[in-house]
Amino acid sequence: MACRPLVSVYSEKGETTGTAVKMPAVFQAPIRPDIVGSVHMDMLKNGRQPYAVSTKAGHQTSAESWGTGRAVARIPRVSGGGTNRSGQGAFGNMCRHGRMFAPTKTWRRWHRRINVNQRRYAICSAIAATGIPALVMAKGHCIEEVPEIPLVLTDKVQTLTKTKEAVGVLRKLKLWREIEKVKSTRRFRAGKGKMRNRRRIQRRGPVIIYSQDNGICRAFRNIPGVTLISVDRLNLLKIAPGGHVGRLCVWTESAFKKLDSIYGTWKKASEQKTDYNLPMPKMTNCDLSRLLCSDEIQKALRPPKKGVSRRVLKRNPLKSIAVLSKLNPYAVVEKKLAKLVEKQQKRKRLELLDAKRGLATVDTTACGGKSRPREPVTKAPSTKERREKKGKKDDA
Repeated sequence: MACRPLVSVYSEKGETTGTAVKMPAVFQAPIRPDIVGSVHMDMLKNGRQPYAVSTKAGHQTSAESWGTGRAVARIPRVSGGGTNRSGQGAFGNMCRHGRMFAPTKTWRRWHRRINVNQRRYAICSAIAATGIPALVMAKGHCIEEVPEIPLVLTDKVQTLTKTKEAVGVLRKLKLWREIEKVKSTRRFRAGKGKMRNRRRIQRRGPVIIYSQDNGICRAFRNIPGVTLISVDRLNLLKIAPGGHVGRLCVWTESAFKKLDSIYGTWKKASEQKTDYNLPMPKMTNCDLSRLLCSDEIQKALRPPKKGVSRRVLKRNPLKSIAVLSKLNPYAVVEKKLAKLVEKQQKRKRLELLDAKRGLATVDTTACGGKSRPREPVTKAPSTKERREKKGKKDDA
């Protein structure tokens, strides 16, 4: 929120007039982007026009289902013959030249009701955001050379009638760079809006808020990006376009002074709105870190608990050997002995099988634990075989 008590007034030549006006209380209202966004969306919906497709669309043909037994779908089909249209499916949303699914109707809920207090809260937040240079720069406006934010001009600007004079005022106030930025962003619209009399789009420039139109609208209306609005008819769609706060506003002196009578202060109610006061901010000091570190809050806090014992996750000793060894240190030895006994029993079973198969058991431990394929054992020749072999030698 803007907390300066006074705001300087500038002439049409870009020089200070030496006078200052009091900052209106509405510039200290709380800034709520969430309320501004929701109210802005509902206000946009209230400007829509109803549309719908024709109730006869997709049904302007004589079609009837062929029924079952002809190995085709039961969708209604165009009657007649002699053309490729006959026999084609009709009426359904899956059919060519059929109706759409759930045809749109004009009795849709187009408009939204907005609470009056919410609408006023949103416009107050949008006005308060225009007085913070950081938010105005975040919106994308070029205000590096602008003398002051919010910018207040003398009422003599309201009597300008020539665009040449208006351009001179913007140049003196270092606002012409903003207009050139708007010119550079002018481009063709993407989509079918090009065919609907809205071919070109561009960025938004400054908004000029006046009290009386003595020719100011005629002077500024042809400058690209500039929006003119009366202070008595402030519109959220103009002050916060797109639902984003922080648009660059240029005020005339009389319009700036009129804000307190329109929206009131916390000490005096509004003169134009019945029983309305400005929204009260939740915190008078928004510096939360400074509040938490203050002596008053630190004295009320208890000292920090340093000896905090955290809960340890209980693990199953039947699944975790580390937990089991803490409960029973001998469990590690038992497990190793059980593995050794299992290994010995496995070797005995292998030797017994090898003996039955006539294979030689290879000692895997002797060769570094790497087993080799077992080879069959060569049997000694019998007496009959030796005699036959000896007889063959004698014959030779």
